[in-house]
Amino acid sequence: TLVIAALYFGQEVLIPITLAVMLSFVLSPVVNFLQRFRLSRAPAVILTVLAALGVLGLAGTLIGSQAASLTANAPQYAKTIEAKVEGVRGFALTRMASVTKAFGGSRPGNAQGAAPTLNSGAATATGQRRPIPVEVVQESTSPFTIAKTIVEPILGPLETTIIVLIVAIFVLMQKEDLRDRFIRVFGSSDLHRTTRALDDAGQRLSKYFLSQLAVNTCFGLVIGLGLWLIGVPSPAMWGVMAGLLRFVPYIGSFLAAVAPAALGAAVDPGWGMTLEVVALFAVVEPVTGYVVEPLLYGHSTGLSPVSVIVSAIFWTWLWGPIGLIMSTPLTLCLVVMGRHVKSLEFFDVLLGDRPALTPVESFYQRILANNPDEALAQAEALLTDRSLTDYYDGVVL
Repeated sequence: TLVIAALYFGQEVLIPITLAVMLSFVLSPVVNFLQRFRLSRAPAVILTVLAALGVLGLAGTLIGSQAASLTANAPQYAKTIEAKVEGVRGFALTRMASVTKAFGGSRPGNAQGAAPTLNSGAATATGQRRPIPVEVVQESTSPFTIAKTIVEPILGPLETTIIVLIVAIFVLMQKEDLRDRFIRVFGSSDLHRTTRALDDAGQRLSKYFLSQLAVNTCFGLVIGLGLWLIGVPSPAMWGVMAGLLRFVPYIGSFLAAVAPAALGAAVDPGWGMTLEVVALFAVVEPVTGYVVEPLLYGHSTGLSPVSVIVSAIFWTWLWGPIGLIMSTPLTLCLVVMGRHVKSLEFFDVLLGDRPALTPVESFYQRILANNPDEALAQAEALLTDRSLTDYYDGVVL
């Protein structure tokens, strides 16, 4: 309870630090790659961070320019949406009229005919009143006020970004020193186990982040290209947004499909473009999730599917949207710690993807529970990679 309270009330400090540490895991392989060319640590870190800033700046400029062009055409899209809404409304009224007529009731037109009478009476009563003169006086706005209005919305995210970059730079510069201090605090009495835990955590997190970054970048490129071929306005912006939203577990791709599908309905007088956008996401996401990801970094990150969902709910409740994006790597850290630290083993049992019981324990638990069906299912699964004699010797006896 105290830990959860500390995480909640300290989120303004902990979120930037956590983001910086995760960013350092992403950039660390790039720094190591540059150091192989006899480049010292400081220039390698600076070049890597500048390259990351360049990519982020390019993506931000692209999104901003395409969002501006999208906003300029918003009135035209609004007219198309209104026409479609009126068409759906007219279809619904026609169906209601036909159903009412079939059952012998009054037509909706009779109720609509009474509306002009009421409206005309209200208009007559309104016409007898004298209009009240209204004068709109605009306040004089100084350049400082205009600048404040523009800067205030981006000031908070800008501060967080600067803090994350500064902390990430220092983490990359002092990586070995921080590792040694962590070993001294948590496991100097057992250097072998602590070193193995740190190596395991570092390799898993780096592999996860880099693989996710590569997969989601390709996903965004394919989506952007597909939207461009379909004819959706600002396809590059939606491709970037699709790549970013796919970091959100399970629902990110569905969230990314909502805006382009709605925009397709606003651009196309019919519904063909919307259906094409939905079909694009319906094809690309399963191929990415069930073909590309397993080929790139295996079938599992070390977490059970239930733990991914539960951790996403927990971290979203605790830290909001940022917690949702960081839920999987944070939970992965807890599982790695549970595999190497005895007192935290319950994290591995509850959240990991490894079986909680050994085959022997699982067999006898099913026998004690008088559940022969599950025992038979377990035996069939184990006999796929071992002989019957080995099964009897290793499990039953």
